[in-house]
Amino acid sequence: MFETISYNGTKEENYQLLIKQLASLLEGEKDVIANLSNASALLNQFLDKVNWVGFYIMKGDELILGPFQGLPACVRIADGKGVCGTASQTRKTQLVADVNQFPGHIACDARSQSEIVVPIIIKDEVYGVLDIDSPIKNRFDETDQKYLEEFVNTLIPFID
Repeated sequence: MFETISYNGTKEENYQLLIKQLASLLEGEKDVIANLSNASALLNQFLDKVNWVGFYIMKGDELILGPFQGLPACVRIADGKGVCGTASQTRKTQLVADVNQFPGHIACDARSQSEIVVPIIIKDEVYGVLDIDSPIKNRFDETDQKYLEEFVNTLIPFID
């Protein structure tokens, strides 16, 4: 039913196609775990040069590991700690070119060199974060940020 596809357009065109694929993939499904799982799988097959793609869900005052693709990860991250906790606390995307330069970075996978974390805000509350790691420095840029934020906004109606 599903297969890996090649994205042959510009970076922007490819992201726009990805977002359409997300909406189509999740259409009609109400289960949060299923939708977050498929969203992480879709992103993992779309993005190159990444070693971890997944979600952390806010429960109380900490982020708890949710559906992901990659090696086993840290299970709990305190709000305000590391890149994920900073994104949840500030409610702003964290685009980190070199995680070794980020104060308080939590190294779940020692191979990770750069990271982008997009907060998921539902009804003015932090629901969680989308976390993506790369084994190379400077993997993510402002275009990635723009479209990953749009990806999260497209995802929200399917997890709310």
